[in-house]
Amino acid sequence: MSIFHRIVNLVKKPEPPIEEKTPYTLTIGDIVDISLASYTVAGRALFPQRREVFFTLKDGSAIKYFRVAKREKLNLALYDAIDGRLEDINEIPTTIEMEGTLYHLEDQAIGAAHASGDTPFSSTEERYLWDFQSDNGKLLRIEWQAGQMMLYEGEDILPMDVSIIQS
Repeated sequence: MSIFHRIVNLVKKPEPPIEEKTPYTLTIGDIVDISLASYTVAGRALFPQRREVFFTLKDGSAIKYFRVAKREKLNLALYDAIDGRLEDINEIPTTIEMEGTLYHLEDQAIGAAHASGDTPFSSTEERYLWDFQSDNGKLLRIEWQAGQMMLYEGEDILPMDVSIIQS
């Protein structure tokens, strides 16, 4: 190797290291293992004012929803969509009883969500969220946007139960 090539190699900037994925930085096409089941990330809805991302996960024909909230630490939860409806979103109760489980309102928010891929709500209009929790750790989430409503039931996930395989 000539002296010129050696000098060029000394001056050349090193390539930046590949950034390791976290649940918060998942993108469409990534594969994530949650509690020994593998899912492909099919959709992503970012709620910037809440520092929260709500992912649509697919495993064949099965669809799950993965919430990643960036607080002091990452709060993770895995949801299934459930059938149901409420008469009026202006009268969301502070407690909801479903199948013998009593859920208490924990958080509510209104704001824009930036959606991409396959998500229940594809537009970026204003979205309403209500998060409920029961005494035994079950979670209930209600989303409403432009006349459409989705209900989800789930549970918290430990970070050690999540592993990421980049696409």
